[in-house]
Amino acid sequence: MNFDISVLLKFNVIDTCSVWNIISASCIYNASLEAGFTYSMSTYVAYECLYKKRNHTNIENLRGKLKSEISKNKFNSYNLSIDDLQDITVLEGIKRLGIGELSSIALAKKTNQTFLTDDRKARKLGEEILGKDRVQTTPRMVGTFFYHRYLIDSHLSVLLQEHQASLTSKWGDLTDFFTSIYQESLRRRLIDSKSTS
Repeated sequence: MNFDISVLLKFNVIDTCSVWNIISASCIYNASLEAGFTYSMSTYVAYECLYKKRNHTNIENLRGKLKSEISKNKFNSYNLSIDDLQDITVLEGIKRLGIGELSSIALAKKTNQTFLTDDRKARKLGEEILGKDRVQTTPRMVGTFFYHRYLIDSHLSVLLQEHQASLTSKWGDLTDFFTSIYQESLRRRLIDSKSTS
C-alpha cells in the first residue's frame, strides 16, 4: 500500500466506474457524505452515467438515485474547454483510456482536485499526470472511512453485500480489495493507538 490510510481526500473528480461503485453501495456513499466528501464529474461522465446505453439489470434504479443526488448538488458536472482536453499530458493516454477517464483526469488537473477511479489504467495515468497523492480508489476511500470510524466493523458485511449485488463484469469485483483495506485500517488504528498512549 503506497498511501497513508489516515488521510481523507475529500474533493474528488470521479469517473464513471467509481460513480457506480459508490452510488450502488449506500453504506459507502453515506459514509462519504458524513466525512464531507464532494464529487465532481465531467459532463461526458454525466452523459455516460445518465444516458449511455448499458446492459445492467439495475441501471434505471441506479440512474434514478444518481439523478436524485445530482438534484441535491451532491454530484456536480462541469464542462471542459478544448484547451483543457488538448493538454498533451492527457492526450498521451488517449490510446489507453476512454473519454470519461481522460476528461476526469483533465478536470482534476484543472481544478486541483483528487481523481477518483477504479480503473487500473486510469489510475496509473492519473498518478503520472497528477501525482500519487492526488489519485484514489473506492477501496482507498473505504479504508479511510474504517480508519476514521465513518464505517464501523458491522458495516463490512453490508458493504460487501451491496457491492456484490451491483456487480457487472465491466465494473469489476472489488470485494478482495475492500476486505484487505478493512484489515489494513484495523492494523493501522492499532499501531496508531499504541503510539499515542
